[in-house]
Amino acid sequence: MIAASAGYHKFRLAKERELFVPMGRMVEVDHQMMHVYQEGRGHETLVFMSGNGTSSPVMDFKSLYTLLSDHYKIVVVEKQGYGLSDITDSPRDVHTIMSQTRKALGEAGIRAPYILVPHSASGIEALYWAQKHPEEIKAIIGLDMAVPAAYEDLKINLPLFRFASFLARIGMTRWIPNASESWAMKCGTLTERDKEINRAIFYRRTATKNMLNEVKQIQSNSEKVGSLPIPDVPLLLFASNGQGTGWNEQTWSKRQSEFIQDARQGKMVVLNASHSVHNIDYHKIATETKKFLSHEAAI
Repeated sequence: MIAASAGYHKFRLAKERELFVPMGRMVEVDHQMMHVYQEGRGHETLVFMSGNGTSSPVMDFKSLYTLLSDHYKIVVVEKQGYGLSDITDSPRDVHTIMSQTRKALGEAGIRAPYILVPHSASGIEALYWAQKHPEEIKAIIGLDMAVPAAYEDLKINLPLFRFASFLARIGMTRWIPNASESWAMKCGTLTERDKEINRAIFYRRTATKNMLNEVKQIQSNSEKVGSLPIPDVPLLLFASNGQGTGWNEQTWSKRQSEFIQDARQGKMVVLNASHSVHNIDYHKIATETKKFLSHEAAI
């Protein structure tokens, strides 16, 4: 059965190749190619940063950023192992990830300052960036983003992640009903063509070794960020109801509340939505984001 699945998977990958094409610009970073997508206009640049395991960040954020691109320059940097970017053996410590994202933006000609828009685990990367290069970051808008305290007592089931990676490589995910149906496809505004592209990317970028190595590093990365002061930049955190995070719902919410209370320039908006808030409550997030950034620009 494994051989049959792998053979069918290889056949389907060849058929889907026409869908696996850059929607943005491919740039070289540390001798590997990374995908940088850009649209919209405006003086402010919003850099969207995906959570761990998001197969196609460009498609995942589309429902939200299309509501913002009339006012802002939208950028989605797909980390190595994600979307159209190469799968690599690159270290996944938070400094390397940040450095590669900054290089990708530079190679694409997109200059600081930036407003970072991280989802989930990339909240750690966004905070670290603002800690190390505060002159580059105007604000952080968190989409149910993780904070360092969330990972303090995390028990990681690495064998399960490795097994998921193996299943993805041999194409077993093709036999799991609705496995490729992301929140962006179920709740967002993707077109049928967008959904086709999303599926094609899913079968190439699920549980990649970059994603697995990020999971291995997440506790040490969060400890590094947690040992430094909360960056003194405006913070707007859209918080979910805790469902779909993998954490106890009350614990997830408590960690976020405590974090934002300690921030000097922090505000939290609680949504009645599960973890993929940007694919469920995108209209409210877009409206609140515009208000928040208008207020910051007026100061």
